[in-house]
Amino acid sequence: MAASSSFTLSHQSLISHPKLPTSTAAATTATLPLTAAKHGGALRGGSAWRRRVGSRATVVVRATAVESVESAVTTTDEVVAKSVNTIRFLAIDAVEKANSGHPGLPMGCAPMGHILYDEVMRYNPKNPYWFNRDRFVLSAGHGCMLQYALLHLAGYDSVLEDDLKSFRQWGSRSPGHPENFETPGIEVTTGPLGQGIANAVGLALAEKHLAARFNKPDAEVVDHYTYVILGDGCQMEGISQEACSLAGHWGLGKLIAFYDDNHISIDGDTAIAFTENVDQRFEALGWHVIWVKNGNTGYDEIRAAIKEAKSVTDKPTMIKVTTTIGFGSPNKANSYSVHGSALGAKEVEATRQNLGWPYEPFHVPEDVKKHWSRHTPEGASLEADWNAKYAEYQKKYPEEAAELNSIITGEFPAGWEKALPTYTPENPGDATRNLSQANLNALAKVIPGLIGGSADLASSNMTLLKMYGDFQKDTPEERNVRFGVREHGMGAICNGIALHCPGFVPYCATFFVFTDYMRGAIRISALSEAGVIYVMTHDSIGLGEDGPTHQPIEHLASFRAMPNILMFRPADGNETAGCYKVAVEKRKTPSILALSRQKLSQLPGTSIEGVAKGGYTITDNSSGNKPDVILIGTGSELEIAAKAGDELRKEGKTVRVVSFVSWELFDLQSDEYKESVLPEAVTARVSIEAASTFGWGKIVGSKGKAIGIDKFGASAPAGKIYQEYGITAEAVIEAAKSIM
Repeated sequence: MAASSSFTLSHQSLISHPKLPTSTAAATTATLPLTAAKHGGALRGGSAWRRRVGSRATVVVRATAVESVESAVTTTDEVVAKSVNTIRFLAIDAVEKANSGHPGLPMGCAPMGHILYDEVMRYNPKNPYWFNRDRFVLSAGHGCMLQYALLHLAGYDSVLEDDLKSFRQWGSRSPGHPENFETPGIEVTTGPLGQGIANAVGLALAEKHLAARFNKPDAEVVDHYTYVILGDGCQMEGISQEACSLAGHWGLGKLIAFYDDNHISIDGDTAIAFTENVDQRFEALGWHVIWVKNGNTGYDEIRAAIKEAKSVTDKPTMIKVTTTIGFGSPNKANSYSVHGSALGAKEVEATRQNLGWPYEPFHVPEDVKKHWSRHTPEGASLEADWNAKYAEYQKKYPEEAAELNSIITGEFPAGWEKALPTYTPENPGDATRNLSQANLNALAKVIPGLIGGSADLASSNMTLLKMYGDFQKDTPEERNVRFGVREHGMGAICNGIALHCPGFVPYCATFFVFTDYMRGAIRISALSEAGVIYVMTHDSIGLGEDGPTHQPIEHLASFRAMPNILMFRPADGNETAGCYKVAVEKRKTPSILALSRQKLSQLPGTSIEGVAKGGYTITDNSSGNKPDVILIGTGSELEIAAKAGDELRKEGKTVRVVSFVSWELFDLQSDEYKESVLPEAVTARVSIEAASTFGWGKIVGSKGKAIGIDKFGASAPAGKIYQEYGITAEAVIEAAKSIM
């Protein structure tokens, strides 16, 4: 059973959010070329399909043409057909105006998009951040005009007509791929294929965890679905396999994925590189699989598939929806040419004729507007009903409500940081990975949204929360997440958790060198302002005998170059606690903690407060801000710098030793503070770090010296490698004397 914690928390409004912006029908016949195997042929990967991949068939569809927008009565089928075509042409017109974008996916996926946003999903367009809303992720983010059109029709203030007209332009709220930080209504940032489906797994994990932890037999306050549309490209990326494997293992029954099975990628028909049986793969992963064979006009098939998916509660569902990319375009449908470029004026006009669409660009017919307008009052009603239910929950279950409020609002209990451990030089030395675990377990008692785990290295990364069990299919209320050896999927899943609610504090762990396997997800963390904490142990050659395959060299420099991320390398217990304090506070900036395997001393002068400055003085025998030399270190090498400083002082030198635990935080300090730590007049500076010297020039200056490692490591005991690579106090002393 999960342990519980008790604290008081002031109630915030769960409605407001700082990001909120205050006919007579005639029929025409359209003939579209389609790959034969899509309509009744063999499953992808079958020999019959491979034999027929080059053949073409034609399908006749009936497209509704509207002669008058003043019609008093319009059938539901007519409105649906007109709404679907509205979505298509908003996408076509926006891409055409921008002369940039991807019209093919929105044209093919418009039916499933319409049914999701108009008939299935629960949301409040005037409050995109209502907690119990259904979440939607467009993993195939290049098709973002589909989602912008849907948000526009649904009444979101974030996507007005002018926003559609400024698609992909400077300052637009409709950027070239979905960005959660730009457009309210967008849950996660997608574009790099496969990231979105993995984010969706994180969102669904968050829902399952909260539902298990807080719902009561008489009060179900957490109850929402996660829907996602992914394409062939997402299926090909390995990250989707990692994440979907975990989704099946965890039994995420409220995750419903629509696979846009259109058989087209940028290089042409997917038969050139992708012939596996996706259905059978997902069944093997533990998913329920449904095939909608006519995603172009089979509205009832799509509805029935969603109904079936919702009836399966013990596993996620993949609905393979076979569509025609660029549906309605007479000359470009079902071809790569409609994937990533505007149709062109002639083909736009031909498509208007083909689908019987007589309207000017960006026009939304009045009956379509009227049909969609109900979502504003319905959404407000849904939220009001939930707020009333939640108010009763708070009365009946105040302790649970306090924890859930913290997760929903991001408001942590007052004084939470006092739970962080502190150390003195008299405390025994320890590896910072062990000190990290002490901090995680302290935080778990006071931060209700702390949840996370490791990529099959929990006993080495030291990331287990000792008072909790494992999040599993049948124990989703627990807070230790076992990701297995799936670093990339792990990072992206944590992004989804972080973006589910402001008060979630997800963390994940592996060896620092294996950030190479998850860099794409870490970059999306930084871009999408997802405050994931990356606990990265075995941070240098100090890990020893495992050798250069496991010894990071260039990694610190590479993350210091990445925008909106905090790269920490703490030297001892106080600094480790300081890193966690900042990491928890910075909910819109991810943090990486590079932690040691080897034991490190508890140093005099280090502090939690100093870490918040990024760089600070730990020892100094100078006066007037004029030391003879400044020695700068990070992590395990700060102790080396301190020892070198002690030796130089014995020779009568004035020495300042500076911890540079986070370059990014130091850069944020005032010029006056920076001058107090690194006075411009003192050019005798030596840095030491068991990693690449790249970037240290801006710290030590042209007259200073940077001691580091600009080649790969080696397999040997840590002490021997340090000696051979010159990462020693003697090397620091020699360098200092040469420049003083």
